[in-house]
Amino acid sequence: MGRTVTPNAPAVDDGSELLTSGDAQDVLAAAVRHRGGTLVSWKLDHVDANPRRSTTATFHAVVDWPYGRREELIGASARVEGRNRTDERAVIFGDGSREVAVWIYPDDPDLVGLPRAAYPDRFAALLTELGTLGRPVSKDQVQLQVIGYRPRRRAVLKATIAGPVSTRGQSTRGPSQSRPEVLYVKVLRESSYAAVLGRHRLLLDAGLPSPPIAAATADQLLVLRELPGRPLARALFDSVPPVGAEDLIGLLDAMPAAVSTLERHRPWADAVDQYATMVAAALPEAESILTAMVSAIRSGLGGIPLGNEPTHGDFYEAQLFVRRGRVSGILDIDTIGPGRRADDLACLVAHLATVQRMNAEQASRVQRLIDQWLPVFDRRVDPVELRLRAAAIAISLATGPYRGQEADWQGETWQILRSADQLIRSIS
Repeated sequence: MGRTVTPNAPAVDDGSELLTSGDAQDVLAAAVRHRGGTLVSWKLDHVDANPRRSTTATFHAVVDWPYGRREELIGASARVEGRNRTDERAVIFGDGSREVAVWIYPDDPDLVGLPRAAYPDRFAALLTELGTLGRPVSKDQVQLQVIGYRPRRRAVLKATIAGPVSTRGQSTRGPSQSRPEVLYVKVLRESSYAAVLGRHRLLLDAGLPSPPIAAATADQLLVLRELPGRPLARALFDSVPPVGAEDLIGLLDAMPAAVSTLERHRPWADAVDQYATMVAAALPEAESILTAMVSAIRSGLGGIPLGNEPTHGDFYEAQLFVRRGRVSGILDIDTIGPGRRADDLACLVAHLATVQRMNAEQASRVQRLIDQWLPVFDRRVDPVELRLRAAAIAISLATGPYRGQEADWQGETWQILRSADQLIRSIS
């Protein structure tokens, strides 16, 4: 295999220098001016870097518009090979040698349905038009919260819908008033929408606890109903273990055989070189440990077949709901397909091993779960493969602190890399 990082390679203008430096101000100011506003201040919010290929970034900005001052989220993309088809939906700014596609949230050029999901009036009109709740919905009844936004990839919003109001201004009585209705809206790219919708239907038809589909739209909005229970990501810190390892494996084993006929999701370990390159580009002093870890992972996993078990593809605590000691729901099934059970279990191990910003009690409870679950996982899959795959996934997670521009992203990145290294060193 080639080296993880090639620092002496010829420089390629992938937009990273422009979009992560003070030079971004000129682009942002021009984009705001084009819309009739004046840029007051700005701060880098999120970076998706694909070294030597492209960079996408978002910025928190304060803008003076003719109607007043507002905070805006501005996105920008630059590519080595020039604009692509969907860039045309943004505003293109160029200096003769480089082009940058710029948009103001929610007008993401790859998420055409996002504007209908991002504004209460438009989302209320959508629910009313589709009859999703069996009654009209007004904008005053809708509260929206952004759960996650990966520029040009996907967005997830939580919509809380209050009950109907009587003509006297009093809430009507009835079962619908016991609690607000909660929906989750997945905003997807056109290229992935049909496949994701099909995967949701496949698991629902097989009886797995996937979110029921409330609506699916032509502009790639997938509206899902709330799952019972609460996220395992919160239950990790309970005084009593929230679920057993056998239940987690049982959920995966309950996936229908048809999952193995779907398009294969590339195993995380197969892309470990790419993720290591991203980490080293942001944190060059980590190059040596990354190179050593990638070498160990590649040599240890060499020759292992891809596998054809039905797998989730991104199986970790934030994707699972639990209730009364059992798994009550599973989220984000976009990546289900053929693979190896070790990949799914390694994904969970890697996430648990790299949880950030815990206090001592929380860290102790997470470690207790790792100690309880690992021996069970080891009986199901090869222990060496499990740890090497977990280390590879941890390296992919090490791109997160820089991408999210965390306050101490360097320290958090090192913490994740040390966890990955420890997984490799734990192999006897």
